Amino acid sequence: MLTDTIIEDDRWTEIGFETLAETAAEAALVHLGLSTGDFEIAVLACDDARISELNTEFRDKPTPTNVLSWPSDERGAVEDGDVPSPPEGFDTELGDIAIAFETCLKEAETAGKPLADHVMHLVVHGVLHLLGYDHIRDKDATLMEGLETAILGKMGLSDPYEI
Repeated sequence: MLTDTIIEDDRWTEIGFETLAETAAEAALVHLGLSTGDFEIAVLACDDARISELNTEFRDKPTPTNVLSWPSDERGAVEDGDVPSPPEGFDTELGDIAIAFETCLKEAETAGKPLADHVMHLVVHGVLHLLGYDHIRDKDATLMEGLETAILGKMGLSDPYEI
């Protein structure tokens, strides 16, 4: 399996989180031409309290957020809008992702989308972060959002950025 999932909040089991995470992570890697059998991603399915702790510890932001990611290596592009460097050699552990239940549920409800669809978007988003994609600079954001839309489209899901 590509994903090693830890479920801290049992509400995630009700929507089949392990399968959603695996499916979304595989779709992201396949779209980028990477072999899913070559990598491992740790995914934490937690609640807002836990992600708030993590957000405080790692980003000095004492609030919950929908998804956090910790790449195992710096792969980001130097120039705004360039494609990040792919994982090299024996770099099989791509990193870790954490997703918070309450925030994800609220966002899905606000957007009028199924929670499962939103979760798959956030896992794809997190995987792209692990691979060096980002959305801080404008061209990087355009590249990352375009990839998310394409990956989700191949999965039969709607464009998460369509208003």
